[in-house]
Amino acid sequence: MYYIKEADKPSKFTEFFHIVKLENDTIILPITKTSLEEKTAYKLAIKTKTILDKTNSKKLVLSKQVKQQETYVNYLYSYNYEMVDGRWLFQMLLFEVLEYVIKKTNIKEEEIKIGILVNDISELAIYAIQKLVTKYKYVKIVTNHIDRFKNIEEKISEEQGIFINVGNNKRKILSKTNIILNLDFPTELINRYTINSTATIINFKGNVKIKNKRFNGLNINDYEIDWKTNPHLEKYDAKDVYEAMQYKNQPIEEIFKKIKRDHVTIQYLKGIKTII
Repeated sequence: MYYIKEADKPSKFTEFFHIVKLENDTIILPITKTSLEEKTAYKLAIKTKTILDKTNSKKLVLSKQVKQQETYVNYLYSYNYEMVDGRWLFQMLLFEVLEYVIKKTNIKEEEIKIGILVNDISELAIYAIQKLVTKYKYVKIVTNHIDRFKNIEEKISEEQGIFINVGNNKRKILSKTNIILNLDFPTELINRYTINSTATIINFKGNVKIKNKRFNGLNINDYEIDWKTNPHLEKYDAKDVYEAMQYKNQPIEEIFKKIKRDHVTIQYLKGIKTII
């Protein structure tokens, strides 16, 4: 794994000749502009690739400023590098995020009404559904693949004696929910549903824009964290640094236990116009 950041004060010589430096596990770019020209972005990307090809490393953590260099980043994607973006971690923090939203929006426990938007039957989806339906009275599963979730529905009913509501009525199923956990619905799909205008929507997999002009709730697309041994690398997002340090190929319960041991907390959740 390598970090990529901008130089603090690159010399004119370094900038003019597009000199890319490697210091330990960090690649340093001679960036001074907020947006690189196409030619410059390409040269920096090629030099970055040359360094990384010698290391056989594919995982990269980009600084906040480097992330804004869209052309440069797109070149890195085209070389099949994995840019850590905190999205995997966001999903693993589902329960912490939910508790944070409930606290910040002052929803009483008896008034909590949760909608889970999910099409992919992942380990996380199954685990989350099982936990949430046992803790909250009002949980609805919204999916285009109702038949796929029948086995899960029957299993929870048999083992826990709890009936879960799985459906896809676009006009009704989300009209009363005040917290929507969007596990994998894209913008086009979620906008087909009638949504409670004051709901809080948390989009775990990617940015989603709600097109209904009457919607004045919270539409959360981003977040930031803190944790016990946070090295506080100012140029980087803490969520990216923490995610990059994690071993993802282990049972999901072990991941949750490690998150608790590390005392990972939500610093803030960010919507299109709002931060809570």
